[in-house]
Amino acid sequence: MSIAAIEAVGLGKRYGRLGKWAVQDCSFRLPQGQICALVGPNGAGKSTLLGQLAGLVRPSRGELRVMGKTPGAARQQLAFLAQEKPLYPQFTIEETLRMGQELNPGHWDAERAARIVKEGDLDPGTKVRELSGGQRTRVALALCLGKQPDLLLLDEPMADLDPLARHQLMGNLLAEAGESGTTVVISSHILAELEGACDYLLLMENGRIRLGGETDELLSAHALLSGPVTEIGAGTTVVESKVTGRHMTALVRRDSEPLGGDWEVVEPTLEELLLAHMRSPQAPALLTPSAEPQAVRAGAGVAA
Repeated sequence: MSIAAIEAVGLGKRYGRLGKWAVQDCSFRLPQGQICALVGPNGAGKSTLLGQLAGLVRPSRGELRVMGKTPGAARQQLAFLAQEKPLYPQFTIEETLRMGQELNPGHWDAERAARIVKEGDLDPGTKVRELSGGQRTRVALALCLGKQPDLLLLDEPMADLDPLARHQLMGNLLAEAGESGTTVVISSHILAELEGACDYLLLMENGRIRLGGETDELLSAHALLSGPVTEIGAGTTVVESKVTGRHMTALVRRDSEPLGGDWEVVEPTLEELLLAHMRSPQAPALLTPSAEPQAVRAGAGVAA
């Protein structure tokens, strides 16, 4: 099996000796070349996990590999865009991209970075402090993608943008990633916009991965039932069920057939799947085979 873009086994992070675990017993694998959505409620541990992957947050326990290396050793192969989009406000766009080139000698694609800026109709002489939120996001993405990373980590990169700007920038991002083969992990609360954009999914809650794998496989592993109130077939794993009058709906795992009862059975949408699992933290975790972690190099200990 080829080296994974990310592989974590028993990963954990606690702030302070008696503090709460922000990430706990987190295990998953992400193959290279995927566009992966990292979703979950506030406080699930997404930002902490991304910080660990970027080498900015040291794990308290567990093992972690990024492109087959510790996060610190893999920094040249990854780019990370934090929520606050840290750019120097006094720099012009041109100076910002020049800084990226000087910080990444031998790895910088000046043409690519300039193209991303040009597609936003931005004047390279404009100072960062004069840019709108969407324009700053575009410059930050140009800085990240100009580095030619093997792995791009994005923490809520478009949360402050209007729907049109989000759609445009997401399209640019996917096109650039598809052209280069970059693995992308994008944290987002905008569930509807992830469908059709991301081919891999990680649902995080309480510091753990609850769902992980190819989006199509996770969707086909579930069924949305609708019909009169009745018992669901014995042995069926029920994620969530609702009763309205004499009508019942339920999201179940397709781990047993037949389902029993006079049901209308359809495949859930991505938003229906994610919301049902987030509302039902007691539902069992599910990882597809590609998301199950393999043996991480023995004796590696806590990642540095």
